[in-house]
Amino acid sequence: MTNVTNGDTHAAHRIGIDTVRIRARSMFQALPASVHELGEMFENAGEELALVGGPVRDALLGRSSDDLDFTTSARPEATERILREWVANRGAIWDMGREFGTLGAQLDGVKVEITTYRTEEYDSDSRKPQVAYGDTIDGDLSRRDFTVNAMAVRLPSLEFIDPYDGLEDLANGLLRTPVSPEQSFSDDPLRMMRAVRFASTLGFEIEKGTARAITALAGRLGIVSAERVRDELVKLMLGENPRSALEQMVDLGLAEIVLPELPAMRLEIDEHHRHKDVYSHSLTVLEQAIDLETGPEGPVPGPDFILRFAALMHDCAKPDTRRYEEGGVVTFRFHEVVGARMTRARMKALKFDKETTKAVAHLVELHLRFHGYADATWTDSAVRRYVTDAGEQLERLHRLTRADCTTRNKRKAQRLREAYDHLEKRIAELAEQEEISKIRPDLDGRAIMRVLDLEPGPAVGRAYAYLLDLRMEEGPLGEEEAAQRLQEWWAHNGAHESAPMTGGHSQ
Repeated sequence: MTNVTNGDTHAAHRIGIDTVRIRARSMFQALPASVHELGEMFENAGEELALVGGPVRDALLGRSSDDLDFTTSARPEATERILREWVANRGAIWDMGREFGTLGAQLDGVKVEITTYRTEEYDSDSRKPQVAYGDTIDGDLSRRDFTVNAMAVRLPSLEFIDPYDGLEDLANGLLRTPVSPEQSFSDDPLRMMRAVRFASTLGFEIEKGTARAITALAGRLGIVSAERVRDELVKLMLGENPRSALEQMVDLGLAEIVLPELPAMRLEIDEHHRHKDVYSHSLTVLEQAIDLETGPEGPVPGPDFILRFAALMHDCAKPDTRRYEEGGVVTFRFHEVVGARMTRARMKALKFDKETTKAVAHLVELHLRFHGYADATWTDSAVRRYVTDAGEQLERLHRLTRADCTTRNKRKAQRLREAYDHLEKRIAELAEQEEISKIRPDLDGRAIMRVLDLEPGPAVGRAYAYLLDLRMEEGPLGEEEAAQRLQEWWAHNGAHESAPMTGGHSQ
C-alpha cells in the first residue's frame, strides 16, 4: 500500500491531540463575525448549526480552507428563512440542490453551504442515492465517507463533536470509515475512489480493513453514474500526487472498473529488457509532465487535466499493438493512432465533453511525431506541419514530448533534449517570420474561385489544399505568384479531375 508521509499530520501526532484541539479552537474562534452571527440566528430559531467535514479537518491540520460547509437540523424551508434574514438584502442566497437539502448563501464575501441532516444509500442496482432527512448530527456524521471528515464544530458554542474518533485517526494519518467499510462503500461506492484521492493528497494510509473492503467491493463502482466517476477522476488527476492515487486504484482493483487501460499497461518485462515497463513509464511521464506545467501566467498553467491525462494515456495502446518480430525485436506500430482511438472511447464512456476529449486524443496521436528529428533535421515545411497539426495543443505537445523521455541513458536523454531545444528554436524563428500558428494559403476560397472561374464545390477545396501544401513547402509566395502557380496546377492536374462524368464510349 502506498503511504506518502505528510508533515502536518505527523507534527499533529507529535504535539498531541489536546494541543491540536486548542489550536483548532483558536482557528474556529477566528471564523468571520458573520458566521458566528449565523450560528446565533439558527440557535435563536431553535435549530442546530455546525461546521462540518473538510474545513474542520483542515483546521485540525493547521491549514486554512476556503470552503465553509455546514450541517443543520433545519429543513430547507427553515434554512432559507434564516438565510434571507442573514443576508438582509446585503448578499444573495441560491438553491444548490434543495432536493438534497442544500442551500448556499454569500454575505460580505463569505460563502456558505448548508445541508439538512440526512442519510443516503444506494439500492443494489441504483445509480442515484436515496436521500432522507436525519434528526441528529451524530447520525449525519455517520454517513460521511471517513472519520477524518466526520468531525464537526457546533455554532455558536464552538463545541467539538467527534463521535467516531476522527481526531485520533487524523493524528495517526489513517483513513477509516465511520461505520463498517462494507456498509459505507455499499451505500456510496464512489467513496472508494475518494479513499485513494484523500490518501494521496493528505499523505494518509488506508486502514487495512477498509482497503480489503475496497478490493472486495470495487465492482460496485459500476452502479455509479459515469458523470460522478468522471468528476472524481478529474479531482484525483488534478491533485498533488496523482501517481500515488492511480497506483492505489490499480492495487485495489478500482482501475479495472474506471480506467481499465491503466492496469492493462503492466506488460511483463522480458528477460532481455527489450521494452520498457509501460505502466511505470506512463506514471513517470505523468510526473514529468506535471513538473513542466507553468504558473498562472504561463502557456500551460497547472494543474492541467488535458496534459496530465494525455501523459497517462499516451502509450495505452501498446498492449494491443505489441508484436514480436524476427530476431526478438518488440514493436508497437501505430500505437499512437490506436491509443488516440482508445482514449476517445474511454473519455466518451466517462462522459467527458467533446472539446476536452478531442484535445487529449489529439495529443496522444501526436506524441511520437517528434521522434526522428534528432536523427534527421526537418525541413521548414516539416516544422510548419508540426505546428499546424498541433494547433492549439502545441504548448502541451512540447511538454508531453519532453516528459516522454524516461531513458536512463544520460547521453541519449541529453541528445533528445538538445534536439527538442533546437526544434522549439526553429518554431520560434519561423513564427516570428511567418506567424506560423496562423498559416493559411496565399489565396482564400473566394480568390480561388475568381482566379479559376469556379462555382463553390469540391474543386475549390482541392485547390485550397494544393495552395496550403505549397505554402507549407515554400513559405509565403504572395497573391500574384500563388495565382500563377494555381493556374499552372489547374491546367495540368485540377481541371480534368473536376470535369463532369458523361455516358457512352470515349471518342
